[in-house]
Amino acid sequence: MDLHKDKIFGFYTSHKRMPSYAEIMKLVGFKSKNAVYKLINRLVDEGAVLKDATGRLIPNALLGEVPLLGLVEAGFPTDTESQVLDTMNISEYLFDNKDISYLLRVKGDSMIDAGIQEGDLVLVERGRAAKPGDIVIAHIDGGWTMKYLRKNGEQMYLEPANKKYKPIYPEEHLDIAAVVRGVVRKY
Repeated sequence: MDLHKDKIFGFYTSHKRMPSYAEIMKLVGFKSKNAVYKLINRLVDEGAVLKDATGRLIPNALLGEVPLLGLVEAGFPTDTESQVLDTMNISEYLFDNKDISYLLRVKGDSMIDAGIQEGDLVLVERGRAAKPGDIVIAHIDGGWTMKYLRKNGEQMYLEPANKKYKPIYPEEHLDIAAVVRGVVRKY
């Protein structure tokens, strides 16, 4: 079973997507999709993979638990000893609901003052009710963008987090597709 799981996650690592059932059948040498179905159900039961609402596979074991050692002072240095306080599952920490969550890579600098830089990944949830002050993924007058959602009287508009840019007021329509829930940055 671990060898099969390694092959599936190896495929994910090299292709940046989970394999289809037919691809899993070839990877592990099974003769039927029913055997793949049983393998996938065992992997779901052990928490290695999840299925989204459409039945597609989502890797879960890649974002396993890591030790939570404690706090680090971002101001003046303090004396502390490292000790394992707990473990934390990164996937569970990032995703409240994996079925409605996805990641987007950031392009541009209009949200820099909100701490969101070009190249970052933003974790977003679709279907979440957006309120003024939320950072949202919006479709406005035919284009997509990420900005703060603001309200002036009854009119909703989008505000960048960079003084170089001006707020965007919809000329025709403003649809909120998702709400930003987090930022992932790799150094």
